[in-house]
Amino acid sequence: MKVAINSSIINGPYGGGNSFIKNLYEFLKDNNHKIVFDLNDLDIDIILITEISQYTETFSFGINEIKFYKNFINKNVKIVHRINECDERKNTKNVNNVIMKFNKIADVSIFVSKWLQKLFESKNLYNSNVTIYSGSNRKEFFPEIAKQPNDKIKIITHHWGSHYNKGFDIYLHLDSLLEKELKNKVQFTYIGNVPSKIKFKNTEIISPKDSSKLQKIISSNDIYLTASINEPSGNHHIEGALCGLPILYINSGGIPEYCYSYGVMYNNKIDFVEKLNLLINNLDIYKKSIKKYPFDSEKMCIEYLKIFSQITSNQKYNKSITSKIVTIFYKIACNVKLLKNKVIN
Repeated sequence: MKVAINSSIINGPYGGGNSFIKNLYEFLKDNNHKIVFDLNDLDIDIILITEISQYTETFSFGINEIKFYKNFINKNVKIVHRINECDERKNTKNVNNVIMKFNKIADVSIFVSKWLQKLFESKNLYNSNVTIYSGSNRKEFFPEIAKQPNDKIKIITHHWGSHYNKGFDIYLHLDSLLEKELKNKVQFTYIGNVPSKIKFKNTEIISPKDSSKLQKIISSNDIYLTASINEPSGNHHIEGALCGLPILYINSGGIPEYCYSYGVMYNNKIDFVEKLNLLINNLDIYKKSIKKYPFDSEKMCIEYLKIFSQITSNQKYNKSITSKIVTIFYKIACNVKLLKNKVIN
């Protein structure tokens, strides 16, 4: 099977979407499938849409290129749309509309949470909708066998993005609690990018790290905190859980679907300390339950491959002379930047 993904891979820390593509690429390659990041080949079986913005660094081809390929190059190609974003996440205005536009050409829509699926179904997006939960790589994120004893409970979170909705309202609240109420009980570490206007006083700030360094830092803590608002899924809390940390998670977006039974949920600043203490007092119980955390990249990739196999099971491609001639003109006519060969050998 040959899969074309419209978002290329960036090495180093670059957020959950980039991690998803890395994990899927490695899984498909290990199972003898080929992955390309352009539409130059005649015999593509699946086009996977993961990126809708041409202004992102990873964007490789868009809706017009996909339509042309489907209509004139390979009518049998199947289009799968992975939806992991929405306007509600960052208070944007046009993301949902662009997603709906891309989705019109898809054969299957894959959502990263039931919350996100229901959100778009309320906007009348019905197109073979399924939910496949995100997962991180257990080879990269795993618990430390032995930890150093701590005088304080160590809480950590990490984000690539620095939008305020990533949870900075709660993170600042915790920072203020460390001034007095929790000063002798808790310490807090934030890894990642921070908005320029936000200044922490009692929190350790660490710049973004790659997965190997992240694993070592995260797993040395006791509790993983997420406060991200309207997050469709998120990778950060999954990575924390795979590192063996019970999760203190906010009741918002798709996050509760990933964290239920593996930590304690809070609603806002009002009940934050109460739920934090509840988790601390039952930490040993949740440390046992987190060992059974189910969301990893292998499980996720198996489900993607199952969808790919189902929709291409009776697919045959006719490599006609006409198609080859059209392809030549197609390559010449299309934007060179968008169709730059990004095949990873």
